[in-house]
Amino acid sequence: IGSSTSQTLRAPARRPLHDMPVMRSLLCVAPLGLAAAQQVGRMQQETHPEMWMESDCTASGCKSEKTSVVIDANWRWVNKDGQNCYMNDNTWSPATCSDPAECAMQCGIDGADYKKTYGIDTTGGRDGVTLNFVTKGDYSSNFGSRLYVMDGEDTYKMFKLKNREFTFDVDVSNLRCGLNGAV
Repeated sequence: IGSSTSQTLRAPARRPLHDMPVMRSLLCVAPLGLAAAQQVGRMQQETHPEMWMESDCTASGCKSEKTSVVIDANWRWVNKDGQNCYMNDNTWSPATCSDPAECAMQCGIDGADYKKTYGIDTTGGRDGVTLNFVTKGDYSSNFGSRLYVMDGEDTYKMFKLKNREFTFDVDVSNLRCGLNGAV
């Protein structure tokens, strides 16, 4: 009990996983199974509407930045060579694919005609973007939309808001009675 000897315990030496022949083979083959991803549609070209934003505002003014917006994939047409893959009852069409994994491989999400189909338009100049709640298009009526600000062609803009102010203006003067104007 009065002895004060210390003992260091060490785990037996192990080879790193990437140094083992079986694991090395698995690490090389594993990415092949992950290649299943949603396809890009070929029916409508994607062109993100451009929008100007102001940031880093001080007493002497703001820094203007040209960005663009993109609509959420939930609003887009999912099709296989022009035939719907997604049904109106929120199920996949058995005529085009049998399960979600196959649908991701067989069906593409098409680009958007922002103004004509979704009622989304840049207001010109540096005033932002206009969103219509109801848009009657050639094939259907569209209700609402959800947009994301882009930071380049394929990356969403990350807003770092800690100790900063984020403001935007919303014109609800034409919002009909009974509609929720929350943003």
